[in-house]
Amino acid sequence: MKCPALWKLRRGEIEASLLHMCHYLVHFDASATTTSMQRPTLLIASTNQGKLREYREILGELPIDLVALTDVGITFEADETGTTFRENATLKARAYAEASGLITFAEDSGLEIDAMNGEPGVYSARWGNTSDYEVKHRMILDRLQAVPWELRTARYVSEAAIVDNSARVWNYRGTVEGRIALSPSGSGGFGFDPIFHVTRFGCTMADLTAMQKHAISHRGRSTRRALPRLRAILELAESARD
Repeated sequence: MKCPALWKLRRGEIEASLLHMCHYLVHFDASATTTSMQRPTLLIASTNQGKLREYREILGELPIDLVALTDVGITFEADETGTTFRENATLKARAYAEASGLITFAEDSGLEIDAMNGEPGVYSARWGNTSDYEVKHRMILDRLQAVPWELRTARYVSEAAIVDNSARVWNYRGTVEGRIALSPSGSGGFGFDPIFHVTRFGCTMADLTAMQKHAISHRGRSTRRALPRLRAILELAESARD
C-alpha cells in the first residue's frame, strides 16, 4: 500500500532522522565487545529483535559500541512489576546495569487504545496471553468492530531510562497519536504497527519506511530526547578511561 501523505513529512524531520540513522554503522553482536577498549560501550537492555534493529538505526550516530543482553551473557529477565511504562523501564535499566557494570539504556513501550480503557498498555507484550501479534491484532479488531472511526483513537508510548556508572537514572518519554486501523496493512516495523494508523500520513506505521517511522515514532522521539544525556555520559566515561 502506498502512503498517500508521506510527501508531507517535513524536511527537518527527514534531515534529523538521517542524521541519527546514517552517521555511523553499529552492529549488535558479540564482536562489539572486542573493541570496548577503544570506544565506550552502551548496553541496550532488550532481547526484542525488532527493538534492537531500531536502536541500531536510531543510535547509529553515536561513536560507541552497542551491545545487547546476550552479548554480555545476561540471560535473566528483569522484573517488570511497575504499573507505568516509566517504572518498568527504570526497573530494567537498574537491574541490567547492576548485572553488567555497563552504562545501560532500557525502554518500555506499548499501545494505549482509548475505546479499550487504555489496554493493552503496560501489558502490551503479554496482552492476550500470546506473543503472536497477528493473534493480538485480530483480538483488538474484533473488540473494536462496532467502534466508529472517530472513536478508534490510540497512541504508542515509549519510556526510555538511562543508568550511568554511578547508578543515576534519567527518563525520557515519547508518544505518537493515531487510530486503530480497520484491518492490518503493511509489512514494515513490528508489534502493533500493521494496525496503528498514523492519521497524519493516512497509512499504518507498518506502511512507512524505517526512516519515516523513526522520524515520528514514539521510540524515535524518546531516544532522540535521551541523546544529549547519552552523549554527556559516554564522553565522561571515555574521559575517565583516558
